[in-house]
Amino acid sequence: MTGTVDLHHHVIPDFYWEASNEGGDAAGGITPPRWSLDGAIAYLDEARIDVAVPSISTPGVHFGDDAAARSLARKVNEYLAGLKHDRPDRFGAFAVLPLPDVDGSLEQIAYAFDVLELDGVSMFTNAGGSYLGDSRFDPIFTELQRRSAYVFVHPTASPDPIAHTLGLPDTLLDYPVDTSRAIAKLHFSNTFARTPDVKYQFVHAGGTIPFLAERFAIVDEMNVIPGAQERGAFADVLPRLYWDTASAFSDPVLHMLRSVAGLENVVFGTDYPYPRDAISIGGLRQLESTAELDDGERRRILGGSAARLIPRLARAESAL
Repeated sequence: MTGTVDLHHHVIPDFYWEASNEGGDAAGGITPPRWSLDGAIAYLDEARIDVAVPSISTPGVHFGDDAAARSLARKVNEYLAGLKHDRPDRFGAFAVLPLPDVDGSLEQIAYAFDVLELDGVSMFTNAGGSYLGDSRFDPIFTELQRRSAYVFVHPTASPDPIAHTLGLPDTLLDYPVDTSRAIAKLHFSNTFARTPDVKYQFVHAGGTIPFLAERFAIVDEMNVIPGAQERGAFADVLPRLYWDTASAFSDPVLHMLRSVAGLENVVFGTDYPYPRDAISIGGLRQLESTAELDDGERRRILGGSAARLIPRLARAESAL
């Protein structure tokens, strides 16, 4: 029996903090507390979370220089592999890719899976303004399909300069919208259709997708975007996608997800350490007690689906 598994959990080692927050401007407009491994384990203990599968968060590793991005990606992925190796009872890991560098990303996919034996890859919704599903990234998705890989998709800053003139943190509006843009691009570029064995996790309950799914259906029916015969309907894609509960613990969101996509593919995530501990732990307690879920649904969300997606998690627990 798998316990509670956090599939949306971030690590911010000092070397990554220094590389990604030059000038003191925290990505997304919200500065997290300084991260430590001891603090992360203490959080898991307090929240009663058995295993976390960490990734780094926005802004990723590419800041304009391919060589530097490849080096930082390798360093981050080796750090994550060390966490998994040292504490397999508490941690998995999702590798970061140095997008938009395609060749560098292919190298990291091979290194992450074949050498480091990580659990999947993390990708951001856009890389330098190019969204997932852009044809330049086709070789990456072809390789991920070949490997039947797990892909954790996290939002990042919108390339639209107007979005940054409102005086609001990106996390408030732009992250959910950027997630929705990436999902739309992946669907209407037929990337989802070409990668049926890739397991995609979209964070924060899929951004605005629970509210926009009907619009996808209308555009599908109108047949205004080429490739519809290969692509199929978005309604048929929805059961293949996974959605996490980070910042989406409440009954209204769960009710919307149930009506649009069902709850079979909802997985648990906290977004640690970005929300304060009291917020994310309070969300977990709400998820554990909400009347919106029956016991079977609750078990699947908290850990059962994670063990199905990443079987090593179930094997690791049974070996303890």
